[in-house]
Amino acid sequence: MGQSFAVDAGRDQRFQYARRRFFEEGECPDEGVPALILNSWRRCRELGLDSASREARAHCERARLAEVRECNARLVEHASGVMEHVFEQIRASGSMVLLSDPQGTIVHSLGDADFVDRANRVALQPGACWSEAARGTNAIGTAIAANAPAVVLGAEHYLDHNGFLSCTASPIFDPRGMLAGVFDVSCDQRMHQRHSLGLVRLSVQLIEKRLFETEFANEILVAFHERPEYVGSLQEGLLAVTPEGVLAGANSIAREWLAQRLEGGGASFAELFRQGLGKIADRAQNSSDALIRLVLHDGSHLYVQLRSLRPQIGTFVGETRRIAEAARAPRAAPAVAGTRCTLESLATGDAGIGRALDRARRILGKDIPLLIQGESGVGKELFASAFHNSGPRADKPFVALNCAAVPESLIESELFGYVGGAFTGARKEGAIGKIQQAHGGTLFLDEIGDMPLGMQARLLRVLQERCVTPVGSVKSIPVDISLVCATHRVLRDAVARGEFREDLYYRVNSLTVSLPPLRERSDIRCIVERILEREAADAGLAGVRIGEEVMRFVERYSWPGNVRQLQNVVRVAVALLDEGETEILPSHLPEELFLSDPAASEDTSRDPHRCLPRPAAAPVAGEGLALASDRPGARRLDQLEVELIERVMREVGGNLSAAARLLGVSRNRLYRKLGRSGNGTG
Repeated sequence: MGQSFAVDAGRDQRFQYARRRFFEEGECPDEGVPALILNSWRRCRELGLDSASREARAHCERARLAEVRECNARLVEHASGVMEHVFEQIRASGSMVLLSDPQGTIVHSLGDADFVDRANRVALQPGACWSEAARGTNAIGTAIAANAPAVVLGAEHYLDHNGFLSCTASPIFDPRGMLAGVFDVSCDQRMHQRHSLGLVRLSVQLIEKRLFETEFANEILVAFHERPEYVGSLQEGLLAVTPEGVLAGANSIAREWLAQRLEGGGASFAELFRQGLGKIADRAQNSSDALIRLVLHDGSHLYVQLRSLRPQIGTFVGETRRIAEAARAPRAAPAVAGTRCTLESLATGDAGIGRALDRARRILGKDIPLLIQGESGVGKELFASAFHNSGPRADKPFVALNCAAVPESLIESELFGYVGGAFTGARKEGAIGKIQQAHGGTLFLDEIGDMPLGMQARLLRVLQERCVTPVGSVKSIPVDISLVCATHRVLRDAVARGEFREDLYYRVNSLTVSLPPLRERSDIRCIVERILEREAADAGLAGVRIGEEVMRFVERYSWPGNVRQLQNVVRVAVALLDEGETEILPSHLPEELFLSDPAASEDTSRDPHRCLPRPAAAPVAGEGLALASDRPGARRLDQLEVELIERVMREVGGNLSAAARLLGVSRNRLYRKLGRSGNGTG
């Protein structure tokens, strides 16, 4: 946890004067009280609340709390994992993370024991209602009343005895824009963190995204943004579209951007975009993560990615009936450059990849599970789909599940499916799990090393018995699948630590192939050309090529994100091409690409960004580069980044916006850096 920022004495004195004017003299202070707080005080006074009252309204009985939790089970399910992650970031700082329902009743909390004890004295605990009517001005209740994020510090609380608290909260909205609950971080007011509001807002965005994806799991999800690098982030817009092209839902960002086009509801995909849904789906079919540039009827454009969680998108064609059937089918294996990707097509001359291809080729059509190992981003799913497309099951489903991306509470139903009414929030018609979807084809379990131990036991039973039993059912369903798994972990070490079952390890580890990281491959030029061909085609461009200066830089860059990072860089470079430009030059590369790589910084004379405009505080960023090159290899890059961030944060007194401007990065990127280091600097 980073540096705390207690309220300075001068401000506290002015605020106490304003508080006396309001509460003792009945006058409205001219200044010193934020409008959000002053409006809340007025509402509380109109409700007849006494600021000096020490009466803490009793929280609801245990049976009533269980009922409230049951009514908000889906919210708790999706928020609990986010709460645990946030609490890990602020652990041992005297803080709590809380979740309330739309009425302000706390349904779940996590906190440090010492602060929890103090919070319980004012009923800041599950079962207590923290609406303004019950507790006066407070972050949860005021966020509900104002329908907006709220920060309530110390004496800004209406009730005197809550003055030791610092609370930061934001409303959570469901996929239809209705209030679903409130996310709150509270602590002793002396330990208030300036970045708490940003942390809370990001947490709410993640919860809202999960709620949206679950609500519209049976629809086609269209993710979009005006800038390609933001597709896949929490800033992306999301539309839910039926197979017939009718808009079924939109997240808050999509509603804001497309408000005029979505007025009155019932809008269709065709009313928004010049291209039809069928054509876009056909283009997306060529790659599981294709980013497509779409033109709106007003001439503006967005970058779009088609997704479908359950079931996956199939090939779309003209007729409505065939579109509906395709949307209910598991997705086909991704392809490269408009053709089906096979093991043969992955052979680009690198010896390491060649060995992996040869070993995999020898077990095609045989009942031998394949385990793919390699760093994140090296192309494990692409290799798995190529393996599928090269064997006798090529015309059958290829179904993928990322075991690390699905919350533990959902992975069982995702993998095995469930019958109607199996659990709270379950769809009445039930759902088919990934294993059953893959019947006759290939099941790809990515990051299997992150699968919970309980699920490992159930998966082992399926592999042994070749039958799957959906959640809530007693009926076993026979399945015929080819199993391909992938992980960036060393499973043998995980077995030794007790994190992975030894019996499952030997079941999935019949043949192992290792994919080399991009920095060790000799075929990088061929990879770049293939990625560029696909990205240019998706953007509707022809004749685009990589400049030789950029290609040399690409060859010596360390690529910590491997092929995935390279693809994103090429995608952004293509997007930055001006009309009529066909050569990717240094000015088209993301500036952070060079600034974040110490290997590249060793040769500053060949800096491909020398022609790029630097941010206003380039000398600060330059200090970071000098630090990396003074002692090459002495410290990890992430340590250097944290040191630089902490130094800048100290210089600007903890002002996150100022620090982001000086470092030449976005606030969200800075939040992510602070979160990953677990070392927030305020």
